[in-house]
Amino acid sequence: MHDYIQRIIEKELRRSLTRSPAVAILGPRQCGKSTTAKMLLRNIPSIYLDLQDRVDRNKLAEPELFFDRYRDRLVCLDEIQLLPDFFSVLRSEIDKDRRPGRFLILGSASRDLIKQSTESLAGRISYTDLTPFLLKEVANVSSWSNLWLRGGFPDSVLADNDLNSFDWRLDFIRTFMERDIPSLGFNIPIPVIERLWLLLAHYHGQTINYHKLAAAADISIPTLKKYLAILEQTYMVRMLPPTETNLKKRLIKSPKIYLRDSGILHALLEIEKYDYLLGNPIAGASWEGFVIENIIAQNNRWRPSFLRTSNGAEIDLVLEQAGQLRLFECKLSKAPKPSRGFHELVDFMQPESAWVIAPVDEPYEIKKGVFVCSPKHLDMELRFSDNTPPLLKRA
Repeated sequence: MHDYIQRIIEKELRRSLTRSPAVAILGPRQCGKSTTAKMLLRNIPSIYLDLQDRVDRNKLAEPELFFDRYRDRLVCLDEIQLLPDFFSVLRSEIDKDRRPGRFLILGSASRDLIKQSTESLAGRISYTDLTPFLLKEVANVSSWSNLWLRGGFPDSVLADNDLNSFDWRLDFIRTFMERDIPSLGFNIPIPVIERLWLLLAHYHGQTINYHKLAAAADISIPTLKKYLAILEQTYMVRMLPPTETNLKKRLIKSPKIYLRDSGILHALLEIEKYDYLLGNPIAGASWEGFVIENIIAQNNRWRPSFLRTSNGAEIDLVLEQAGQLRLFECKLSKAPKPSRGFHELVDFMQPESAWVIAPVDEPYEIKKGVFVCSPKHLDMELRFSDNTPPLLKRA
């Protein structure tokens, strides 16, 4: 049993519980939602029900009686996606007694997939996404290279060795296909989702060509889009949209696709060890996805996209908020050299900050207003808005 590792979203969750009758923690299966919830509830009078457990589910057979009995406690319902019809019951219960902090709801699917919640609990619920571990969260127990190789799922990154981590991820993938997708009401043949997931691993970091991908997966384009939506709504895949900008250049319009957890990507591609990863052609795209996930998770109020012009100039990640821009390029090199196209786009777009994220030891300025740093330094640097990173100030 590992010691509890504090999650970045805890402060936000506590704040939500003081102002909203229902608070939802959504994220992929096995990312730590139950553990985080139990830590939050340690000092709060509460009752926890796991809806995967038949005994716990039976306690809600007469929900009005159950809620009457536990009205003075916070009720935590885990794996709520298994009882989507229950949201109408929650709505009437909240409307009877609208105090903040009455329900903590955990789900392994996005709010779009649990449609009833957005319809029934509008204005009564606050949503927070929990990702697998981020670099900042495991900095004291894992190196960035270990987190990159194994991904952020707690049982994977904290495993005793690479082989146990790899085996855990293979089991996760199998369970996800055989049990989790059917439990959400989707009837996808296992060989089809298996083939698609493997194809997506090879397409990781590329712009989507729906015709090519559907042909390779031997399914129609509408079916492909439906399956991609399911993978996206279960937090397995990220479709990064292209930037909507007024650049006077022809822009690529298709989204880029990433498997959100680098460890799952590596398991699908049978990459067990760090040395194998560095020697694999996917290494650069894998690094890009790993960095992007860490940045987006820690800047969740910023709108993410990517930018690529028809002549090949590219920015891997554009974050936008209220007219402000942050630009990021990912380079798997100790001596990164961004392309001329990147510098031209930075000059044209005049962002608040521009970053090249690479496995370097210390941050430095590569060109006026463009900084190079490693993922582990990034969070510290982004808190400062005058474009001079604190580590550079001390230099």
